[in-house]
Amino acid sequence: MSNANIPDAADRIPMMFRSQIPGRCQLQYAASNDAETWVDEWVDRAYSTTPNFGEEVRTQTYQFNWRFVTNGGQDDGIIRPVIGAYGRPFYPGSSMKGIFASACDKEKRDRYCGETLPDGDVRPGILRFHGGYPIDDSWQENLLDIVHPQQDRQVKGKRGPSAFAQISLYRPTLCFGISSSEELDAQEWEEIWQIWENAIAKGLGCRVSAGYGHPQQSKPPTKPFYRCRIKGQGAAPKLLDGTGEFRPNMLKAGIRGHALRIFGGLTDAETADRLVGDLFGDIHGETRVGLLAMDFDRESLQMETFGSGSYAVPTYEVEGKLAWKLTRSLPEPQRKTLKNLISSLTRFSLLLGGFGKSWRRADHRLFYPEYYDLDKAKPLIGCHWQWKGERSQVVDNKVRKLSDVATFIEETRSIAKEWMKQQNVKTNKGFAEEWREAWHPRKVQVWGRVADSAEESDAIAWLHRPYRHADPPYQTEGSIYRTSVTGKLGEIGHLWHRMYPVVLAKRDPENPRKPKIIRTRRYLELLSVFPDGSPECDDFLQFLDSALCDFELLWPEE
Repeated sequence: MSNANIPDAADRIPMMFRSQIPGRCQLQYAASNDAETWVDEWVDRAYSTTPNFGEEVRTQTYQFNWRFVTNGGQDDGIIRPVIGAYGRPFYPGSSMKGIFASACDKEKRDRYCGETLPDGDVRPGILRFHGGYPIDDSWQENLLDIVHPQQDRQVKGKRGPSAFAQISLYRPTLCFGISSSEELDAQEWEEIWQIWENAIAKGLGCRVSAGYGHPQQSKPPTKPFYRCRIKGQGAAPKLLDGTGEFRPNMLKAGIRGHALRIFGGLTDAETADRLVGDLFGDIHGETRVGLLAMDFDRESLQMETFGSGSYAVPTYEVEGKLAWKLTRSLPEPQRKTLKNLISSLTRFSLLLGGFGKSWRRADHRLFYPEYYDLDKAKPLIGCHWQWKGERSQVVDNKVRKLSDVATFIEETRSIAKEWMKQQNVKTNKGFAEEWREAWHPRKVQVWGRVADSAEESDAIAWLHRPYRHADPPYQTEGSIYRTSVTGKLGEIGHLWHRMYPVVLAKRDPENPRKPKIIRTRRYLELLSVFPDGSPECDDFLQFLDSALCDFELLWPEE
């Protein structure tokens, strides 16, 4: 039958088989419905039958902490899974063999995976890797994965794409299979699976440096490069179907952004970009794998909804372990400096802001509840993050009083300079002056005061009403509400507001080696201001420095 006899024949072709061109299928653009249609068509046609490995295949099953994806490489501009028999996603055996071999010494690699002989012949290994499949149909849920690149917009002040779509599996449970051409005893099989667990501890598939592809393991085979425990709450990102999701990759995005700000205050823009790409990876130009990969092992997560009607938003409350891992070996001096650097960048993030949506603001539910008392039809503003557990309160909490803020900031900049020196980068090349948020004394000021309780925040009200009332003819009204300082819809402001919990560590006479943690009701109220030269900003800075206000300039030190 001729296609001429089929009405709209071109539109009947499934999205999976269409070219990635305008008018046909553009999966990567979240604003289109193509990705949703693609997923619906895929799930509708996929068989519910789970593949069987066979009796000769040994298997192990792992659940992943968050999302997992292995790029099928079949569509330009979008990451989506490899799809195998019956339309089910799978992790290829070839990829499984490669990551297994990377975790072996030469003797075991030759035995298990094969070797190339001096005469050029290939001796196959004794193991066969059969890949991994989801064990049930739960892989079909929450497949659409939205990525919001914000670095250029927030740090550099450049316009960029707002959202991309990709397709990944949400917290899947995968069964992996291995067989052998030789009879092996139970002890050797145990060793083989231990090698496999050592290999997957680094992550499987794509985007592992951003928290993707990390399986849950009761006893990780290697100690993380740096680890801390944190907890936080805020507004959760929405998927295309409107449901909320806590996305651990926002932790990496936040810390990476602060790394860019710190290096942007120490060297030129191009060099700062390169340094951050070396640390966290880069996809611009030549793709680079960064030195650091992140994993977040959540210990608890509670998803709820705040607000009503058009202002209803999903929210999260989460606790977990944030771990950074090295992707390759480094000389010991560089290893030590890099550990100090990533720990300082993580602490910098918790000291001056938060993570995810509205991270520049303190959570109004905690520190300004009256904002919602008079009018419920308001959006949720802000987030709140803090250290979790005694170890992180002792080791990672470097700021316990206002005078510690400048000391910590300078230590962070010094560590960044040391890392630059080890990378043969000069620190006397100026700084990224054109960026909106380079961390340089000429670009940013940090002001602070002590608030006796959550209810005693001064600055949070200034985001919504005047900080100084008019008293004609002696005094004009002062306001930063809906100005370039605080920002407005579609425009990022030049002010961060943070309520940092004051937690003390006192010497315990009964146990001198373990400080006693004392939690207080006090907070360090911190304002980070990036002056933009506007009259409203200049007036506000003069107010902060006046006798009418009890904020004091913490950094740069006068």
